[in-house]
Amino acid sequence: MKACVSPYRAVPNSNDAGVSGLCPRVVFKCKGGISGEMPSNKSVSDAPITQFVNCRILKDHRLQWEDLWVREGKILNPERLFFDEEGFADYKVDCENKIIAPGFIDVQINGGYGIDFSQASSDIRGGVAVVAKKILEHGVTSFCPTLVTSPPDIYHKVLPELRVQDGGPEGAGVLGIHLEGPFISEEKRGAHPPKFLRTFKAGGVADLMETYGPLDNVAMVTLAPELANSAAAIRELSGRGIAVSLGHSMADLSQAEEAVQNGATFITHLFNAMLPFHHRDPGIVGLLTTDRIPPGRNVYYGMIADGIHTHPAALRIAHRAHPAGLVLVTDAVTAMGLPPGRHSLGQQQIDIQGLHAYVAGTTTLSGSIATMDMCVRHFRVVSGCTIEAALEAASLHPAQMLGVSHRKGTVEYGTDADFIVLDDTLTVRETYIAGQQVWRK
Repeated sequence: MKACVSPYRAVPNSNDAGVSGLCPRVVFKCKGGISGEMPSNKSVSDAPITQFVNCRILKDHRLQWEDLWVREGKILNPERLFFDEEGFADYKVDCENKIIAPGFIDVQINGGYGIDFSQASSDIRGGVAVVAKKILEHGVTSFCPTLVTSPPDIYHKVLPELRVQDGGPEGAGVLGIHLEGPFISEEKRGAHPPKFLRTFKAGGVADLMETYGPLDNVAMVTLAPELANSAAAIRELSGRGIAVSLGHSMADLSQAEEAVQNGATFITHLFNAMLPFHHRDPGIVGLLTTDRIPPGRNVYYGMIADGIHTHPAALRIAHRAHPAGLVLVTDAVTAMGLPPGRHSLGQQQIDIQGLHAYVAGTTTLSGSIATMDMCVRHFRVVSGCTIEAALEAASLHPAQMLGVSHRKGTVEYGTDADFIVLDDTLTVRETYIAGQQVWRK
């Protein structure tokens, strides 16, 4: 019998464990310790196994002291690993008592860092790649590039260039496109240019195709359900697996409930660009407590927790009324990550003043410049919710809303190993996609 010369040895800057030069606290362990032949854990795969130790994992809605095991970009079940394969980790990462949570998912982001997703630039994919790379540092591992109300030719140029794709070292993954408008209310259009708004004709469905073109890579559409003939459009979109969101709307509660019964599942930036709550007719806000939702369905709602768009009391009211539906969104615009000044949003100009983004020359808010980690921390503080609830609002809930929680938004066994490492202040320290470190603070 021959002992391993070094049962543990450091692996500095190893590409096997992450981005070159960023590999933290990784050690190699000889399988089986002292042995003439190392027991095999490769009955299923030859790929190496990484074990994350000394961490609290967000699992089953609570933080648990557990190790996280990863192989081939997936979360492993350690019981199967040991009992079926007699396996040990090839690499260990010491998380130093930090938190491991699913990667954040931003379903409403209009751009950032000088990139506007609603502009038909000469390098649309390159622009998306810039944002996808930068948001890794804010814990976002998947997102939905969002286009605001635009003329049809913009959709026809931009949509074919924005494709669903996995994330990796080059940036966060794209889960699909979010089309916010142009089928919205003129009265509640907010920063959307009125001359490009549209209504549905008799069929509804034909208007979607005429306006957007092919819907192959579309994940969400925000529309106003009170528009005539919207019901057919909602049914068509939801039937294609596209999430329908209610927003920029004058709808009363009965119209909103009818839309949910037809397949709508989301509310775009709750409280913003919709009728205010009224005790005789609470409007779309009333969906948070309605008893007319089809069995087995949930209504989710986005909230911009940037300290500007929504008062802390409104955040608390919404969360306490329907905590399982809250989805944090940034609604970030081109100016996210840029200094104050004038920037674009779709077909309009916006002014950045401090932390506020206004339609140029007005006091109309036009999205935010907040990052997702900022929103998570702000929501946690002002709502008084648990750390677990704040993290799930930016991960599990958006994944559930999009119907991808079987692989995203959780660290359950068999899901994609897209996760982040945070300290106790909920500051993102490391970001992983498919088990590979793609960013480190």
